[in-house]
Amino acid sequence: MTTLAAGTQALPHQTTPAVQASAAVRAWIWTIVALVVTMVAVGGATRLTGSGLSITEWKPVTGAIPPLSHEAWIAEFEKYRQIDQYRLMNAGMSLAEFQFIYWWEWGHRQLGRLLGFVFFIPLVWFWLKGAVKTPLALTLIGIGALGGLQATVGWIMVASGLEPGMTAVAPIKLTLHLTIASVILAGLAWVATGLSPRERPAVAPAVALGAKILFGLLFFQIALGGLVAGSKAGFTFNTWPLMDGGFAPPLATLFAVDPLVENFVDNVALVQLNHRLVAYLLLGFAIWHAVSAWRAGPGSAAGKRAVALAGMTAAQAALGIVTLLLVVPLWAGLAHQVFAMLILVMAVAHMRASRA
Repeated sequence: MTTLAAGTQALPHQTTPAVQASAAVRAWIWTIVALVVTMVAVGGATRLTGSGLSITEWKPVTGAIPPLSHEAWIAEFEKYRQIDQYRLMNAGMSLAEFQFIYWWEWGHRQLGRLLGFVFFIPLVWFWLKGAVKTPLALTLIGIGALGGLQATVGWIMVASGLEPGMTAVAPIKLTLHLTIASVILAGLAWVATGLSPRERPAVAPAVALGAKILFGLLFFQIALGGLVAGSKAGFTFNTWPLMDGGFAPPLATLFAVDPLVENFVDNVALVQLNHRLVAYLLLGFAIWHAVSAWRAGPGSAAGKRAVALAGMTAAQAALGIVTLLLVVPLWAGLAHQVFAMLILVMAVAHMRASRA
């Protein structure tokens, strides 16, 4: 009996195939989350280095092969020299300078291809092995379909910058591109958090609602950030907390564009002001939510997550101010964009884990 008892003591430490499969699926989805964040980072660097229009064609298959000879590089450079970004901004650019921006855009596109492989091949494998059940597989296929849409929107965005008179992509299309990426990232983080084996205690309804509102505000702020990036609004009004000597520019400046609605997309003064105002609202709500969640459950997991989110939001606000005051250096602009994605992942995980 003693021997049998000793033998049975090892059973709780054994990992069943089902548990192993579940852990592998979670690790795979979190890996995709990391790849999406990396994709956004490379996309941000592509934008900040002015590289997005360096490849003037969309070839989903053959485009994976870069120029392999000097002649091929010259031919690719000649295509770029036909667009207005080159003629109006980069006239006289050397071949080496062109190659620098080309590699950024090429790398962004290749990362997208890699992401597709890492997503769909393991999905089929896990599904066939039964590690991913059909409902979850269909959810993931829906997220994957968004990835396909994202690639199409990405080309539509690039094509907008190739039109006559354009030297950059259209702000609204860049914002759409970033928004879809955020939806994909949020969906993956939601699924991955839901696969956690840990049991989570129910939280107060007010805390659960606060987590949803915080996510909504953050998502809206990311979209506004896309408009700031697309319109290059961060390169103007580089003072804080004032804009042009006041809390906000005059109404005549804020609504100088006709028709009125275009001010919210193309008017750098209004675009930047909106991003600032929602940042204040987001930070204030994040702090309130942290206090509320902590009071509802001092030391609870939900309270700790809410406090962490408030701290991350405050750090992001400070980073945004630094980025503005320094007139958007590459490192600061990129850090601001990537950190927003990390906060988004945290906010989604908090929302999923804080359901009442």
